[in-house]
Amino acid sequence: MGNVVITGANRGIGLALVEAYATDNSRVYAFCRAPNEAKELAKLAATTQGQVSVHQIDMENGASISEAAKFLEDEPVDILLNVAGIIGGKTASVIDSSFSESDFDEWRRAFEVMTIGPFRLVQTLLPNLIAAKGKVMTVSSQAAASTWRHGAMYAYGATKAAVNRVMLSLAIDLKECGVCVASIHPGHVRTDMGGPDGEISPQESAAGIRSAIAHLSVDDSGSFFNWNGELHPW
Repeated sequence: MGNVVITGANRGIGLALVEAYATDNSRVYAFCRAPNEAKELAKLAATTQGQVSVHQIDMENGASISEAAKFLEDEPVDILLNVAGIIGGKTASVIDSSFSESDFDEWRRAFEVMTIGPFRLVQTLLPNLIAAKGKVMTVSSQAAASTWRHGAMYAYGATKAAVNRVMLSLAIDLKECGVCVASIHPGHVRTDMGGPDGEISPQESAAGIRSAIAHLSVDDSGSFFNWNGELHPW
């Protein structure tokens, strides 16, 4: 129970998290870039009698992120889930592909969406989070870890590694306010981004993330988790 804010709520893991939190009577504020195109989310919201509301946010636009506060007003935020993400352009090795200025533009966009955007949203909703002594969980990736023994995925891995460090800094700074902050690898999930060969479904990932949030405390704030609740080396 409580107020839950979820970005990237229109599909995949984000949509599964909206559904999961709606089942326990939480008040869910579901944010996505194009609500008019979020048919499944709209259908879900229509069945909840106001328990789930859908709102617009563009995670690469500071003004749009600042607007998010008006939907919450003075309501405390018990959980903020930063789920919105993009690949960030080419995923190939530099040996196999040449990177152009347009590719670097996509890389910069990835930093806006997945590193700077989550920080901006925490800052925007900070009074709401402090009021609830809330929890922030940011969906990261195993590609963020130094233990990930694969190359390529330059933009995606870099932005996820960066957001892990940003969340650790926030965890340190907000500890005295009672706000817990962490990052999580959602698993290899069968989504548009993860592909059809993923090991788990969005619903399984969402259940694991939800459990990790439920068990998150000030003592392990700043941690990087695996979707099953175990600590992820990074």
